[in-house]
Amino acid sequence: MPKRSRPALSGSGRWLAIAALIIGADQITKAVITHHFSFGESLTVTPFFNLVLAYNAGAAFSFLADAGGWQRWFFAIVAAAASLIIVYLLRKHAEEPRFCLALALILGGALGNLIDRIRLGHVVDFLDFYAAGYHWPAFNVADSAITIGALILVWESFRGKAPRSA
Repeated sequence: MPKRSRPALSGSGRWLAIAALIIGADQITKAVITHHFSFGESLTVTPFFNLVLAYNAGAAFSFLADAGGWQRWFFAIVAAAASLIIVYLLRKHAEEPRFCLALALILGGALGNLIDRIRLGHVVDFLDFYAAGYHWPAFNVADSAITIGALILVWESFRGKAPRSA
């Protein structure tokens, strides 16, 4: 009896699957940290890295974290709107792998943090890197995916598009 093979994800489906994997990894790691740590608790892992349970009610680097609560819904709306635009771009440019990988990473990260923002009112952060007395703001898997996606977009912008043959 011949084996039936599943059709590979094509078009934007593969990029949406990557975004879903990012969301899953983000939410699972946040659940593990919140289950094992109390707010503010820290565990030294290496001389330059801690695990810590921190909450961020603002945006990147705690921007507007103390704004009084309105920022929760403002950032949620921005993330939802950006996600819709990204899904449109993924469908339109599904055959541009680096561009779509970047968008998929950003989409997964944006939606991972959006879930926290809606469900909890803040984003759970837990990765704390430091060197020479300087601590970077704590971040999470979603933030990492957004950063890597943005770096790929910058890299792609310098590469330019190859001329299409007629």
